[in-house]
Amino acid sequence: MVPVPTIPTDDELELIRQSGVALRAGKLSLSAGTGSYRVKNTMERVATALGIDRHEAHVTLTEITTTSHRGSSFRTEVAEVRSIGINSDRLSALEVMASTLRPGSTVEEVTEKLDAITARRPLYSGLLNALWSAIACAAFAFLNNGGPIECLVVFIGAGVGQYVRRALLTRGFNQFGVTMIAAAAACLTYLGFIQALQAVGSVGAHHQAGYISAVLFLVPGFPLVTGSLDLAKLDFSAGLARLTYALMILSSAALAVWGVSVAAGLDPAPVAGPRLPFLVLIALRLVASFLGVLGFALMFNSPWKMAIGAALVGMVANVVRIQLVEVGAAAQAGAAAAALIVGLLSAWVAPRLRVPRITIYVPAVVIMVPGATAYRSVFHLSNGDTTQALAFGVQAALVVIAISIGLAVGRMLTDATWAYER
Repeated sequence: MVPVPTIPTDDELELIRQSGVALRAGKLSLSAGTGSYRVKNTMERVATALGIDRHEAHVTLTEITTTSHRGSSFRTEVAEVRSIGINSDRLSALEVMASTLRPGSTVEEVTEKLDAITARRPLYSGLLNALWSAIACAAFAFLNNGGPIECLVVFIGAGVGQYVRRALLTRGFNQFGVTMIAAAAACLTYLGFIQALQAVGSVGAHHQAGYISAVLFLVPGFPLVTGSLDLAKLDFSAGLARLTYALMILSSAALAVWGVSVAAGLDPAPVAGPRLPFLVLIALRLVASFLGVLGFALMFNSPWKMAIGAALVGMVANVVRIQLVEVGAAAQAGAAAAALIVGLLSAWVAPRLRVPRITIYVPAVVIMVPGATAYRSVFHLSNGDTTQALAFGVQAALVVIAISIGLAVGRMLTDATWAYER
């Protein structure tokens, strides 16, 4: 016998509509770059406001599976999000929407709010986005012991690289291929300007080592941090997927850097720091740390208020980290202490700015991610120097783990949902 299809009741049809709206909120949140725990939280709050009894979700880097329950009825849906990016403004808007919904909200009300969030255009044009990248990487160049020439040329190279990257991504090209092209564009621009300055006798030959700072805008700080925090919440499928994605992005950029290095005969070895009076050096590091975090926050499409809050937090924590390392602390110990400071300060700053905590602490710690060390590891690995590659690779991994631990401890101390398993 052919089974007779059942006609959904009005209550079941309403559950279908409500489940779809909650899933849409999750897709918007996931596509904006936040961690799986935040995606689940956003969907749960929307579902509760709509009257769904229980909402459960499984979230990975690109997929969401949800089940909405009301009484004896349930609705299971699966969605895929292929566009992986970072949009702090969207994250903030979604957080505000989810936190202001009240029980009894209708599907039409939530849909209208989600339509408005979806319609929000990027806050900054492609040229401005490239400018923020240039500022951040020039600040990185100084913090990596570069001089005025390196900072200036890194500013140009990173700006060109980010402009190329954004232009290609908006046209739908593969992220890993785009990452390699952007890294090559940044390196070649840097080396081209250095060669031009050398040709006219303006600089010597010792400025080429700073080119690695020109590609630090490609460091996947958001997925590294959110992936590590997902693991801290025991969400292994999402955490491992994010960390794998971050490793692939990092490797793509590093291979492009290696290719340029081999072609140009360069070695991205660390350089000695500038000889400056202590107070002057501290002041310059504070300024560079502020500008580095500010540039990254704006590059992540953060509003100015949010970006300045992140920059102030990151400025303090990063200089503390550098000073701890210089007085003899291990790099990972300094990173853990600085990340803990970021976590604690973010818990105080974010509510006062009325923004999600993640939009403050991720840009603040991205400047601590050892991108240059990771690039050097892949460079030496590609050259067959396993010992050097392992040394740089282990150092980079330990620092990233330490940053994650510091942030997780900061969350546990300031957020009851992190301190207890519920």
